[in-house]
Amino acid sequence: MLTLFSIQNAKPRDKPYKLSDGNGLHLLVTPNGSKLWRLRYRFAGKQKMLGLGVFPDISLAQARLKRDDARRLLAQGKDPSQIKKDEKAAAVLASHNTFGLIADELLQNLKESNAAERTLEKTRWLLKDLAAPLSDRPATEITPAEILEILKKVEKSGRRETAKRLRGTIGRVFRLAIVTLRATNDPTFALRGALLKPIVQHRPAITDERKLGGLMTCIDEYDGWTTLRAALQFIALTMSRPIEVRMMRRNEVNWITATWTIPAERMKMRRPHDVPLSRQTLGVLRTVWDLTEGDGLVFPSIRSLKRPLSENAMNSALRRMGYRKDEMCAHGFRASASTILNARRFDAEVIEVALAHEDTDAVRRAYNRATYWPERVKLLQDWADLLDQFRLPQDYALRPA
Repeated sequence: MLTLFSIQNAKPRDKPYKLSDGNGLHLLVTPNGSKLWRLRYRFAGKQKMLGLGVFPDISLAQARLKRDDARRLLAQGKDPSQIKKDEKAAAVLASHNTFGLIADELLQNLKESNAAERTLEKTRWLLKDLAAPLSDRPATEITPAEILEILKKVEKSGRRETAKRLRGTIGRVFRLAIVTLRATNDPTFALRGALLKPIVQHRPAITDERKLGGLMTCIDEYDGWTTLRAALQFIALTMSRPIEVRMMRRNEVNWITATWTIPAERMKMRRPHDVPLSRQTLGVLRTVWDLTEGDGLVFPSIRSLKRPLSENAMNSALRRMGYRKDEMCAHGFRASASTILNARRFDAEVIEVALAHEDTDAVRRAYNRATYWPERVKLLQDWADLLDQFRLPQDYALRPA
């Protein structure tokens, strides 16, 4: 058997030579001075050789342990060389199947599926920024504990909803890995119930008719940027989302049919949505129509006609009018319209279609979009007329001081 002394004193010769340690283990000393551990063994009637490493990186004791491990595999009818090749191939495969690379594929799939740029940005932020510690890790080696540590860090910062969304987005990466045969399980499944429930914060909205009339009068009298006033009026009249209005372009408006067609990429449900334009809404559009040309923005920013208004600009205008952030926001006009119209017994289903809310029944969803157009035209005109009624002079006292 070899000793540390004999190994250290083994000098290179003109030709490679072996120093045996027993049970097939030997040290190969090469002419350049390298000392390589080798194991000779027989498998399926054939003589084979297994490399165990280089001395002194692999010590004598470690080489003997590796030899014993290999002999145990042989006793089980397994080929140590083949197992080593399989492990090496698995390591190479794992290096090409990291969480970051699969996340890139998910983002590319979203892009090719025409996901909205806002959706892409949010998903990219979740995966590339918040989940960055997982990026270089092989997907098959990531544990629920690793993911939970990341989620809890986000949760402790007060962003419970973000933590919940991050868990779901990480899960999407693993489900992609599973269907492409690069993983066998989704570790986020074990984390269901591990996070605190998000604190639901409803968007503030004025639902009292007379107070809403006071707000509309304040908007009419607002002496700020023209497009800012017009955008707030337009949101109130059309029951649309701020993002849909801020990005609105001239070529989306059909003056002949009095229709505004919002493209799918700007809709929350990723389907085009037609909005009937009341007489009052068309009047609002005329006040800003000549600010841009061609397919330019209808409601451009004060700084540049090529940039849209920001939602923050709309909310800031409401604050300057005296409305607190817990009282009203730009998105709140949808809730105002929904609450008041439902209270006045307008058709609830027509209201839902007008708000572009998702219908879980695909057949009924298509039917509603085709069938309720006359009803929606009447609803939006009735709503515009009601807003005019709410602007009665006696309601001026209901405006903020």
